[in-house]
Amino acid sequence: KEILEKYQDLFTVEWEGVIGNMHVPSQAEWEQLLTSCSAFLFYGMERFMSHILLNRLVAMNIPKCHLMILLDLVQSQQSYQRIANSDIHKSCLHIALERPTETAMLLSLTGVGCVVATQWYTSLQENAERLEILLHNLLSIGRTAGQTVHILRK
Repeated sequence: KEILEKYQDLFTVEWEGVIGNMHVPSQAEWEQLLTSCSAFLFYGMERFMSHILLNRLVAMNIPKCHLMILLDLVQSQQSYQRIANSDIHKSCLHIALERPTETAMLLSLTGVGCVVATQWYTSLQENAERLEILLHNLLSIGRTAGQTVHILRK
């Protein structure tokens, strides 16, 4: 919340979404947010794709979303248990499609212009640092997504 408040003047006035533990978004809410945004930020636990239905995502058309930032792949005991219980009901292929590279490809095929995503499990603190770097470079300095990712790699 602190990072978003710091950059709120640089965000559009139409910023909307779910912040903190307000509630767990429904599938319909995920779809509405994804199809109406020009940029999308996910900062959360486990794999982003574990939160939405794969068959619904691949049928979506998201050409208005120019940038999607996925700061996911964080685990807690509770999130690990939730994902383990969920994965029991999925095929190996389905779980494989939730990996970072496959997620980026699927989002690209739905029309998302640019996907910035973590590639391995990390901590909330490390993702907060990444978010700070991303927003500073994208919004304050005006760098491109590619330039910003290059800075993150350093």
